[in-house]
Amino acid sequence: MPEFSTLRIDKDAAHPRIARLLLNRPERLNAINDAMPREIRAAIDWAAAEDEVHVIIVEGAGKGFCGGYDLNHFGEGNIDHPCQQEKFPWDPMVDYAYMKRNTEDFMSLWRSPKPTIAKVHGYAAAGGSDIALCCDLLVMADDARIGYMPTRVWGCPTTAMWTYRLGATRAKQLMFTGDTIDGKKAADWGLANESVPIDQLEAATLNLALRIAGVPRSHLAMHKMVVNQVMLTMGLEQTQMMATVFDGITRHNPEGLWFRRYAQTEGFKAAVEWRDSGEPVPEGDDAREKVRQMSANRPEAL
Repeated sequence: MPEFSTLRIDKDAAHPRIARLLLNRPERLNAINDAMPREIRAAIDWAAAEDEVHVIIVEGAGKGFCGGYDLNHFGEGNIDHPCQQEKFPWDPMVDYAYMKRNTEDFMSLWRSPKPTIAKVHGYAAAGGSDIALCCDLLVMADDARIGYMPTRVWGCPTTAMWTYRLGATRAKQLMFTGDTIDGKKAADWGLANESVPIDQLEAATLNLALRIAGVPRSHLAMHKMVVNQVMLTMGLEQTQMMATVFDGITRHNPEGLWFRRYAQTEGFKAAVEWRDSGEPVPEGDDAREKVRQMSANRPEAL
Protein backbone atom coordinates (compact mmCIF):
# COMPACT_ATOMS: atom_id res chain seq x y z
CA MET A 1 0.00 0.00 0.00
CA PRO A 2 1.21 3.55 -0.62
CA GLU A 3 2.51 5.48 2.39
CA PHE A 4 1.71 9.12 3.09
CA SER A 5 2.48 11.67 5.80
CA THR A 6 -1.06 13.08 6.24
CA LEU A 7 -3.36 10.16 5.49
CA ARG A 8 -3.67 6.43 5.08
CA ILE A 9 -5.41 4.40 2.41
CA ASP A 10 -6.02 0.68 2.23
CA LYS A 11 -8.68 -1.80 1.28
CA ASP A 12 -11.19 -2.63 3.99
CA ALA A 13 -9.92 -5.86 5.52
CA ALA A 14 -13.34 -7.51 5.55
CA HIS A 15 -14.67 -5.90 2.36
CA PRO A 16 -11.86 -5.47 -0.20
CA ARG A 17 -14.18 -3.86 -2.75
CA ILE A 18 -14.20 -0.86 -0.39
CA ALA A 19 -11.14 1.37 0.02
CA ARG A 20 -10.71 3.44 3.19
CA LEU A 21 -9.01 6.84 2.98
CA LEU A 22 -8.27 8.15 6.48
CA LEU A 23 -7.22 11.78 6.97
CA ASN A 24 -4.62 11.25 9.67
CA ARG A 25 -3.48 14.40 11.45
CA PRO A 26 -5.65 13.98 14.56
CA GLU A 27 -3.40 16.17 16.70
CA ARG A 28 -4.34 19.07 14.35
CA LEU A 29 -7.97 17.99 13.81
CA ASN A 30 -6.81 16.69 10.41
CA ALA A 31 -6.10 20.25 9.29
CA ILE A 32 -4.93 20.70 5.71
CA ASN A 33 -1.23 21.40 5.29
CA ASP A 34 0.73 21.76 2.05
CA ALA A 35 1.10 17.98 1.63
CA MET A 36 -2.46 16.80 2.22
CA PRO A 37 -4.12 17.88 -1.07
CA ARG A 38 -1.36 16.20 -3.11
CA GLU A 39 -1.63 13.05 -1.04
CA ILE A 40 -5.41 12.92 -1.41
CA ARG A 41 -5.00 12.92 -5.18
CA ALA A 42 -2.27 10.27 -5.08
CA ALA A 43 -4.37 8.07 -2.80
CA ILE A 44 -7.42 8.39 -5.06
CA ASP A 45 -5.27 7.57 -8.09
CA TRP A 46 -4.08 4.42 -6.31
CA ALA A 47 -7.65 3.35 -5.51
CA ALA A 48 -8.76 4.07 -9.08
CA ALA A 49 -6.04 1.76 -10.38
CA GLU A 50 -7.03 -1.11 -8.06
CA ASP A 51 -9.43 -3.33 -10.00
CA GLU A 52 -10.86 -4.85 -6.83
CA VAL A 53 -11.91 -1.48 -5.40
CA HIS A 54 -15.41 -0.29 -6.34
CA VAL A 55 -16.05 2.50 -3.83
CA ILE A 56 -13.99 4.73 -1.51
CA ILE A 57 -14.91 5.87 2.01
CA VAL A 58 -13.21 9.09 3.16
CA GLU A 59 -13.08 9.72 6.91
CA GLY A 60 -11.07 11.51 9.58
CA ALA A 61 -9.02 10.20 12.49
CA GLY A 62 -9.67 11.42 16.01
CA LYS A 63 -12.28 13.97 17.00
CA GLY A 64 -13.48 15.10 13.59
CA PHE A 65 -13.41 14.84 9.81
CA CYS A 66 -11.28 17.89 8.95
CA GLY A 67 -10.97 21.29 10.62
CA GLY A 68 -9.97 23.09 7.40
CA TYR A 69 -6.64 24.66 6.54
CA ASP A 70 -3.99 24.75 9.25
CA LEU A 71 -4.64 28.43 9.86
CA ASN A 72 -2.83 28.74 13.19
CA HIS A 73 0.33 28.52 11.11
CA PHE A 74 -0.86 30.64 8.19
CA GLY A 75 -2.80 33.15 10.30
CA GLU A 76 -0.36 33.87 13.13
CA GLY A 77 2.95 33.22 11.43
CA ASN A 78 5.04 35.63 9.39
CA ILE A 79 5.78 33.13 6.61
CA ASP A 80 6.75 33.02 2.97
CA HIS A 81 3.79 31.28 1.37
CA PRO A 82 1.92 31.80 -1.93
CA CYS A 83 -1.36 32.27 -0.07
CA GLN A 84 -0.04 34.67 2.57
CA GLN A 85 2.18 37.08 0.71
CA GLU A 86 3.78 39.67 2.99
CA LYS A 87 5.12 41.91 0.23
CA PHE A 88 2.85 44.38 -1.54
CA PRO A 89 1.43 44.50 -4.05
CA TRP A 90 0.61 40.82 -3.77
CA ASP A 91 0.77 38.62 -6.87
CA PRO A 92 -2.73 37.23 -7.46
CA MET A 93 -1.59 34.69 -10.04
CA VAL A 94 0.93 33.12 -7.66
CA ASP A 95 -1.88 32.77 -5.14
CA TYR A 96 -4.27 31.47 -7.79
CA ALA A 97 -1.84 28.83 -9.05
CA TYR A 98 -1.35 27.44 -5.56
CA MET A 99 -5.01 27.37 -4.56
CA LYS A 100 -6.16 26.11 -7.96
CA ARG A 101 -3.83 23.15 -7.56
CA ASN A 102 -5.36 22.39 -4.17
CA THR A 103 -8.84 22.63 -5.67
CA GLU A 104 -7.90 20.23 -8.45
CA ASP A 105 -6.44 17.83 -5.89
CA PHE A 106 -9.68 17.86 -3.88
CA MET A 107 -11.65 17.42 -7.10
CA SER A 108 -9.88 14.11 -7.68
CA LEU A 109 -12.52 12.76 -5.29
CA TRP A 110 -15.21 14.01 -7.67
CA ARG A 111 -13.45 12.99 -10.88
CA SER A 112 -12.45 9.50 -9.79
CA PRO A 113 -14.34 6.88 -11.78
CA LYS A 114 -15.16 5.21 -8.46
CA PRO A 115 -17.80 6.62 -6.10
CA THR A 116 -16.53 8.42 -3.01
CA ILE A 117 -18.41 8.68 0.30
CA ALA A 118 -17.53 11.24 2.98
CA LYS A 119 -18.16 9.85 6.46
CA VAL A 120 -18.32 12.93 8.69
CA HIS A 121 -18.13 13.15 12.46
CA GLY A 122 -17.13 16.20 14.45
CA TYR A 123 -16.42 19.09 12.10
CA ALA A 124 -16.04 19.36 8.33
CA ALA A 125 -15.10 23.02 8.48
CA ALA A 126 -13.94 25.46 5.80
CA GLY A 127 -11.42 23.57 3.63
CA GLY A 128 -12.64 20.39 5.31
CA SER A 129 -16.08 21.02 3.83
CA ASP A 130 -14.39 21.32 0.41
CA ILE A 131 -13.07 17.78 0.84
CA ALA A 132 -16.41 16.45 2.07
CA LEU A 133 -18.44 18.08 -0.71
CA CYS A 134 -16.06 16.91 -3.44
CA CYS A 135 -17.08 13.39 -2.46
CA ASP A 136 -20.08 12.02 -4.32
CA LEU A 137 -22.08 11.12 -1.23
CA LEU A 138 -22.17 12.42 2.33
CA VAL A 139 -23.12 10.53 5.49
CA MET A 140 -23.02 12.55 8.71
CA ALA A 141 -23.42 11.99 12.41
CA ASP A 142 -26.43 13.86 13.77
CA ASP A 143 -24.19 16.09 15.88
CA ALA A 144 -21.51 16.62 13.23
CA ARG A 145 -21.26 20.10 11.72
CA ILE A 146 -20.38 21.33 8.26
CA GLY A 147 -19.88 24.86 6.97
CA TYR A 148 -17.46 27.49 5.69
CA MET A 149 -17.00 30.01 8.51
CA PRO A 150 -14.30 32.06 6.70
CA THR A 151 -16.92 33.43 4.30
CA ARG A 152 -17.40 36.09 7.00
CA VAL A 153 -13.84 37.27 6.34
CA TRP A 154 -10.64 35.78 4.87
CA GLY A 155 -12.07 33.11 2.61
CA CYS A 156 -14.18 31.96 -0.34
CA PRO A 157 -14.72 28.21 -0.91
CA THR A 158 -12.63 27.43 -3.97
CA THR A 159 -14.41 24.21 -4.94
CA ALA A 160 -17.68 26.20 -5.10
CA MET A 161 -19.66 23.04 -4.41
CA TRP A 162 -22.25 24.58 -2.11
CA THR A 163 -24.61 25.82 -4.83
CA TYR A 164 -24.37 22.60 -6.83
CA ARG A 165 -24.97 20.41 -3.78
CA LEU A 166 -27.48 22.54 -1.91
CA GLY A 167 -29.21 24.96 -4.31
CA ALA A 168 -28.82 28.71 -4.63
CA THR A 169 -31.06 29.94 -1.80
CA ARG A 170 -29.59 27.84 0.99
CA ALA A 171 -26.07 28.15 -0.38
CA LYS A 172 -26.43 31.93 -0.19
CA GLN A 173 -27.66 31.68 3.40
CA LEU A 174 -24.56 29.77 4.47
CA MET A 175 -22.18 31.91 2.42
CA PHE A 176 -23.66 35.18 3.73
CA THR A 177 -23.58 34.08 7.39
CA GLY A 178 -20.63 31.71 7.65
CA ASP A 179 -22.84 29.49 9.80
CA THR A 180 -22.46 25.73 10.15
CA ILE A 181 -25.30 23.21 10.13
CA ASP A 182 -25.53 19.87 11.89
CA GLY A 183 -26.02 16.50 10.29
CA LYS A 184 -29.76 16.46 10.83
CA LYS A 185 -30.26 19.79 9.08
CA ALA A 186 -27.80 18.82 6.33
CA ALA A 187 -29.89 15.73 5.60
CA ASP A 188 -33.14 17.69 5.82
CA TRP A 189 -31.77 20.24 3.34
CA GLY A 190 -30.56 17.54 0.96
CA LEU A 191 -26.85 18.25 1.47
CA ALA A 192 -26.20 14.96 3.26
CA ASN A 193 -27.57 11.66 2.01
CA GLU A 194 -28.12 10.44 5.55
CA SER A 195 -27.69 11.57 9.15
CA VAL A 196 -27.54 9.08 12.00
CA PRO A 197 -26.53 8.98 15.67
CA ILE A 198 -22.77 8.88 16.03
CA ASP A 199 -22.78 5.26 17.21
CA GLN A 200 -24.51 4.26 13.95
CA LEU A 201 -22.29 6.27 11.60
CA GLU A 202 -19.89 3.45 10.74
CA ALA A 203 -22.68 0.96 10.07
CA ALA A 204 -24.70 3.40 7.96
CA THR A 205 -21.68 4.36 5.85
CA LEU A 206 -20.54 0.77 5.44
CA ASN A 207 -24.02 -0.42 4.43
CA LEU A 208 -24.19 2.26 1.73
CA ALA A 209 -20.72 1.38 0.49
CA LEU A 210 -21.54 -2.33 0.39
CA ARG A 211 -24.70 -1.66 -1.61
CA ILE A 212 -22.65 0.31 -4.14
CA ALA A 213 -19.80 -2.21 -4.17
CA GLY A 214 -21.99 -4.87 -5.77
CA VAL A 215 -22.44 -2.81 -8.94
CA PRO A 216 -19.95 -3.33 -11.82
CA ARG A 217 -17.19 -0.72 -11.92
CA SER A 218 -18.03 0.25 -15.48
CA HIS A 219 -21.64 1.02 -14.56
CA LEU A 220 -20.60 3.09 -11.55
CA ALA A 221 -18.17 5.09 -13.67
CA MET A 222 -20.72 5.78 -16.40
CA HIS A 223 -23.47 6.84 -13.99
CA LYS A 224 -21.03 9.14 -12.19
CA MET A 225 -19.86 10.69 -15.46
CA VAL A 226 -23.44 11.42 -16.53
CA VAL A 227 -24.33 13.20 -13.28
CA ASN A 228 -21.01 15.06 -13.19
CA GLN A 229 -21.55 16.25 -16.75
CA VAL A 230 -24.73 18.02 -15.66
CA MET A 231 -22.71 20.01 -13.12
CA LEU A 232 -20.04 20.78 -15.71
CA THR A 233 -22.71 21.98 -18.15
CA MET A 234 -23.98 24.27 -15.39
CA GLY A 235 -20.57 25.95 -15.31
CA LEU A 236 -18.79 24.27 -12.41
CA GLU A 237 -15.27 24.78 -13.77
CA GLN A 238 -15.84 28.46 -14.55
CA THR A 239 -17.41 28.98 -11.13
CA GLN A 240 -14.39 27.38 -9.45
CA MET A 241 -12.06 29.67 -11.38
CA MET A 242 -13.93 32.73 -10.11
CA ALA A 243 -14.12 31.38 -6.56
CA THR A 244 -10.39 30.67 -6.46
CA VAL A 245 -9.54 34.20 -7.62
CA PHE A 246 -11.96 35.65 -5.07
CA ASP A 247 -10.46 33.50 -2.30
CA GLY A 248 -7.09 35.15 -2.90
CA ILE A 249 -8.68 38.59 -2.86
CA THR A 250 -10.42 37.92 0.47
CA ARG A 251 -7.05 37.14 2.06
CA HIS A 252 -5.25 40.20 0.69
CA ASN A 253 -7.88 42.98 0.56
CA PRO A 254 -8.13 45.44 3.50
CA GLU A 255 -10.53 43.21 5.42
CA GLY A 256 -8.39 40.12 4.94
CA LEU A 257 -5.22 41.98 5.92
CA TRP A 258 -6.95 43.26 9.05
CA PHE A 259 -7.93 39.71 10.01
CA ARG A 260 -4.42 38.40 9.53
CA ARG A 261 -2.77 41.27 11.40
CA TYR A 262 -5.29 40.89 14.22
CA ALA A 263 -4.45 37.16 14.39
CA GLN A 264 -0.75 37.99 14.51
CA THR A 265 -1.32 40.53 17.27
CA GLU A 266 -3.97 38.85 19.43
CA GLY A 267 -3.71 35.20 18.38
CA PHE A 268 -5.69 33.22 15.85
CA LYS A 269 -8.24 32.08 18.42
CA ALA A 270 -9.13 35.68 19.24
CA ALA A 271 -9.42 36.54 15.54
CA VAL A 272 -11.77 33.62 14.93
CA GLU A 273 -13.87 34.58 17.96
CA TRP A 274 -14.31 38.10 16.52
CA ARG A 275 -15.12 36.71 13.07
CA ASP A 276 -17.78 34.32 14.35
CA SER A 277 -19.27 36.61 17.01
CA GLY A 278 -21.33 38.67 14.59
CA GLU A 279 -19.46 41.86 15.48
CA PRO A 280 -18.89 44.00 12.37
CA VAL A 281 -15.63 43.26 10.58
CA PRO A 282 -13.60 46.43 9.87
CA GLU A 283 -13.91 47.43 6.21
CA GLY A 284 -12.09 49.61 3.70
CA ASP A 285 -10.31 52.64 5.16
CA ASP A 286 -11.23 51.60 8.70
CA ALA A 287 -9.52 48.24 8.14
CA ARG A 288 -6.49 49.93 6.58
CA GLU A 289 -6.11 52.25 9.57
CA LYS A 290 -6.35 49.37 12.03
CA VAL A 291 -3.73 47.44 10.04
CA ARG A 292 -1.47 50.50 10.12
CA GLN A 293 -1.86 50.84 13.89
CA MET A 294 -1.22 47.15 14.57
CA SER A 295 1.74 47.09 12.19
CA ALA A 296 3.28 50.10 13.94
CA ASN A 297 3.16 48.15 17.18
CA ARG A 298 4.49 45.01 15.49
CA PRO A 299 7.06 46.09 12.87
CA GLU A 300 8.45 42.56 12.51
CA ALA A 301 5.10 41.55 10.96
CA LEU A 302 5.72 43.79 7.95
